[in-house]
Amino acid sequence: MNRYAAHQAFIAPALSSAPVWRVIVGFLAASAIYLLLNNLLFSTLFNMMGPQNGSFYDDLLTGKTPFAMFLLLGSFGLMVMAVAIVARVLHRRSVASLIGPAQLAISQFGAVMRILLAVWVITYLLPPWDLGEPYISNMALGRWVLLLPLSLVAVLIQVSAEEIVFRGYVQQQLAARFKSPLVWMVLPSVLFALGHYLPNEAGENAVTIALWAGVFGILMADLTARSGSLGPAIAVHFCNNVAAILITSMPDDLSGLALYLTPFGMEDTEALRAWLPVDFAMMLVSWLAARLAIRR
Repeated sequence: MNRYAAHQAFIAPALSSAPVWRVIVGFLAASAIYLLLNNLLFSTLFNMMGPQNGSFYDDLLTGKTPFAMFLLLGSFGLMVMAVAIVARVLHRRSVASLIGPAQLAISQFGAVMRILLAVWVITYLLPPWDLGEPYISNMALGRWVLLLPLSLVAVLIQVSAEEIVFRGYVQQQLAARFKSPLVWMVLPSVLFALGHYLPNEAGENAVTIALWAGVFGILMADLTARSGSLGPAIAVHFCNNVAAILITSMPDDLSGLALYLTPFGMEDTEALRAWLPVDFAMMLVSWLAARLAIRR
């Protein structure tokens, strides 16, 4: 049995516009439109707010406050708008076709969420309960719970946008032209990894973090090909980012909605490299759990 049989139905909407030049032009156009919309959003916002103290805008751009995080995560909706424009204009299809059949995506998202919830609950209950040093409290529990519904929606917007672009648009268009997974699975993951290459923030760990993102992208591409929709990949990505953004975040950036902070930052080479194998193991466990959830 072909393990990627469901992928054929998933890529079917892309078959009529499969030339490689279309995905290259489309990706570049979507990136340009997203950057334009994003710059317009923040420029308008800054003009409306007017002069502020020096740290205000720095905190806003690095996600150090809840408001900043809602703005940054919500702005990923502009990424969906950009790829929707490209899909309609360049490929004559809807953004919904990048996700897969709606009912299938929703049911698979739910199935994967249920099993991952059990995995994460067990993980958080088991020792060790810290990273060698105690977590740092970042927000009062009551406030965190109050913000949680909106926080979850914001993270869902962010991860859905990334999956629609990389596992939806780019993977579909490449798979419609090339049969080899080495093309449609690896190339979108390389682009995804490049988007997570942050030498200014991560220092010597920048390459390691980018490689982690690349492997994550390959695993999400595999889930998408096995399932025939973005539902499982969005679910895994969502759980991963909820843990990294809402529960325990690093103090460097994107920490405004986290309940706790890690006792080290991205630039802490030794501490981060010691923890990455554990994070990598959790990524593999989540991928395997998701495969189990969608197995037919």
